[in-house]
Amino acid sequence: MVTEIEIGKVRIGDGPLAVIAGPCSLESLELSMETGKRIKEICEELGLNYIFKASYDKANRTSIHSYRGPGLEKGLRWLSEIKETLGVPVITDIHEPWQAAPVAEVADVLQIPAFLCRQTDLLVAASKTGKPLNIKKGQFMSPYDMKAVVSKCSEAGNDKVMLCERGTTMGYGQLVVDMRSLPIMRSMGCPVVFDATHSVQMPGGRGDTSGGDRRFVPALARAAVGLGIDALFLEVHPNPDEALSDGPNMVPLDRLKDILTGIKALDDLVKSDLGIFSLGWEGDGK
Repeated sequence: MVTEIEIGKVRIGDGPLAVIAGPCSLESLELSMETGKRIKEICEELGLNYIFKASYDKANRTSIHSYRGPGLEKGLRWLSEIKETLGVPVITDIHEPWQAAPVAEVADVLQIPAFLCRQTDLLVAASKTGKPLNIKKGQFMSPYDMKAVVSKCSEAGNDKVMLCERGTTMGYGQLVVDMRSLPIMRSMGCPVVFDATHSVQMPGGRGDTSGGDRRFVPALARAAVGLGIDALFLEVHPNPDEALSDGPNMVPLDRLKDILTGIKALDDLVKSDLGIFSLGWEGDGK
């Protein structure tokens, strides 16, 4: 049984697919607002739930000189304005325990970055806010390892946990997606999210920045939706090649509708006819 999580008017774990999308980082209020507005329009037209995402600080950049974002104070002001103007929930990540409380005053969902998903103090601080959590599976972890992560949050008083697949390290500078992780993590009772854009990232692939290959985003997204997921995570930008972070793996805004149209059709088929894939298909309940 999967926990259903309410995020404003959006229900995760029951009903239509939710789309978590927006630029990698908050480059400017205007760009973020423009991007979020267009994504919302597309999602409303297709009947998809929408949650805006963007980071106020990208603390794990490859280079110390890379753009990180506007910072906590200004970033939260921008997220608050985006949330109020567009009328959508917002999600952003935290990197240190002290950030949980102030970010929870604005964000509807707190996100735990993949590199930090084992940090007990961070998980406990995020859990104690009572906000839903989107926890990305570490690139260095198996899906089974996430059971301990969920347990930490539960013991800290929070069962509103989504688990997010974003690829696993394969050698140097490459990620591979093991689609088995989606039903494995969902069997833990958590809604599952698939991050299709970070899954095509090439960590450190450009020397002082990460590379990526956005050509494979639609393919991986379709594969995940075909198994049955609760939310699809996409980083989207009007001009990814000029983005200040994660440009190579972001979806161009003008291509998003085409991608989501196919995704919506597949999600409808899975949830109305085929059913979400379960490890208990043999009838043993496991």
